[in-house]
Amino acid sequence: MAVESWIAHRMNQFDASGIRKVFELGAKLKNPINLSIGQPDFDVPDTVKEAAISAIREGKNGYTVTQGTAALRDRLQAEIDRRYGHNDREVFVTSGTSGGLMLAILTLVNPGDEVIIFDPYFVMYEALVHIAGGVPIFVNTYPDFRIDLDQVKAAISRKTKLIILNSPANPTGAVARESEVRDLAALADKHGIALVSDEIYRDFCYDRPFTSPAQFYPKTIVVEGLSKSHGMPGWRVGFAHGPKAIIQQMIKLQQYSFVCAPQPFQWAAVTALDCDMSAQYSAYRRKRDMVVQGLQGYYELQIPEGAFYAFPKAPWGSATEFVTTAIEKFQLLIIPGNVFSRRDTHFRISYAASDETIQKGIEVLREMAQRPA
Repeated sequence: MAVESWIAHRMNQFDASGIRKVFELGAKLKNPINLSIGQPDFDVPDTVKEAAISAIREGKNGYTVTQGTAALRDRLQAEIDRRYGHNDREVFVTSGTSGGLMLAILTLVNPGDEVIIFDPYFVMYEALVHIAGGVPIFVNTYPDFRIDLDQVKAAISRKTKLIILNSPANPTGAVARESEVRDLAALADKHGIALVSDEIYRDFCYDRPFTSPAQFYPKTIVVEGLSKSHGMPGWRVGFAHGPKAIIQQMIKLQQYSFVCAPQPFQWAAVTALDCDMSAQYSAYRRKRDMVVQGLQGYYELQIPEGAFYAFPKAPWGSATEFVTTAIEKFQLLIIPGNVFSRRDTHFRISYAASDETIQKGIEVLREMAQRPA
């Protein structure tokens, strides 16, 4: 019997990440212009590095309790209580935001349950729903990437279990307006539908204040982390909070999966929470403006209001054809839109890069916009 026959059927429901495929291709190029990576180009603050080193030297290298060290949980709980004032909102430390998303979806979704996902979407959502045996239901947000509540209402069925919201959004950079978030929360509450809010980019809002659905719908499960806000994606420190009954089940599942986030980095995260990162966020607003101004008149682009992505429309061909040309002829690494969408019309730029790299990418994209289809 071939070993392939041993593989679970669920693994045929999704492919390897298209982003990772571009990363692998980029590793083969000598001098790529890399606008593909979704991680900050700023480093972890020195004080946070020293806190991690101190924790390692002090022997804080074993497991922690699954829900995280008391020092970090207490700090996070105090902040969550200050924000929301919910009597039944509990927090725990996850192995990155991705770990938190997996725990939330596996805790909530039964086989056959439908999960509403806004298209375009972060690549992990669809795959995690399939892993749980759920059915992704995509709600279109083109061309302006705004939430149309009528489309959400039309997508709801008796099988709808969960809605996933990501604002600021990857890959579009869209930031949901307060009215959109409030109305979505009210709709979920009315129908008794779970709502998971992926808020990893909440600190990267440039044109409007951040709004969480947890402000209006106390049953919202929120997933956050320090990967983007403090330049530490490799440290795998995230956290999730929501109704205690849900959080306790997520903690139970973490006991049998991730076990805990790395202990030295949990101690460092306590220090990170005291760091002022506003200069870094301001720098990303400026980088956003560089991209928008650089592509103006060349591309159809909804101005991204948050995160560190732009999602222009390909000026000719499919997005895959356009991106293939960018990589093969210009060594420009960008991501085709079909990685994040049922459509293949747009492509993602990450401006989490040096100004020099961004400017080189803009020059290539301007040249490519003028090429014949």
